[in-house]
Amino acid sequence: MLPGERLVLRGGAQSFGFVKPALAEQLRGIEPAIEISSGAVTLPPGLLPRLNELARAVGIPTRAEDFDVRAAPEGAVLGVLDRGALPSFGVIGVGVHLNGLVRRADGPHLWVARRAANKKLDPGKLDHLVAGGVPAGLSPFETLLKEAEEEAGLEETLAAQAVEVARFRYDMERPEGLRRDFLYAYDLELPEDFIPRALDGEVESFALWPLEQVRETLLTSDAFKFNVVLVLTDLLLRQGLFAPGEAQRLRAALAMPANS
Repeated sequence: MLPGERLVLRGGAQSFGFVKPALAEQLRGIEPAIEISSGAVTLPPGLLPRLNELARAVGIPTRAEDFDVRAAPEGAVLGVLDRGALPSFGVIGVGVHLNGLVRRADGPHLWVARRAANKKLDPGKLDHLVAGGVPAGLSPFETLLKEAEEEAGLEETLAAQAVEVARFRYDMERPEGLRRDFLYAYDLELPEDFIPRALDGEVESFALWPLEQVRETLLTSDAFKFNVVLVLTDLLLRQGLFAPGEAQRLRAALAMPANS
């Protein structure tokens, strides 16, 4: 049983998630055709399109936002599952994060957002200017453009200048379950007169910070949302804001090439 004493979740020959044994038994109680054997839970043909129905039947809180279900981050779409149920089923979630950079005479700055206090996950934490999950049917870049307008009032012509700079994959236990996330990170150079506007109510405030302040906050607190730390560490490495020995250790931790 991997990870965290979970069972592999399969749909036919495809392994696409992980569930706890107790959830597996609940699912089989609803659909007796579900097989539990040899460390795996196998869904019968035709059940993959009903994942949301199963999630609701066992009482998993949902968020009315479907994500594509894939065996690998860029693999074929096997079905859809509500975003709120992804951790319970151990299904990969894809997201986008944008470093909103401003080059000023006194050095590079980064737009930092503070998450609204009513956010279900990580309320009040510091976040990127733009960040969000990739919903079913959209590509990462299409999601970036959508989130940029909704979260920061960024016009598409400006947001479309964003450049992909890194990708990250992690599996971790969280209060909501097993997070198996794949993140696309982008840089966007913004004009000095740009002022972000939160249009969807998910951001409490924005602030433009010198990168040195970002670094200091990253090193001395847990103020940033957990996955933002990965993307910011990469940004600070690329900007040369860590000492050589420190940078080498961080690159090794991120499995990054030394010349990145």
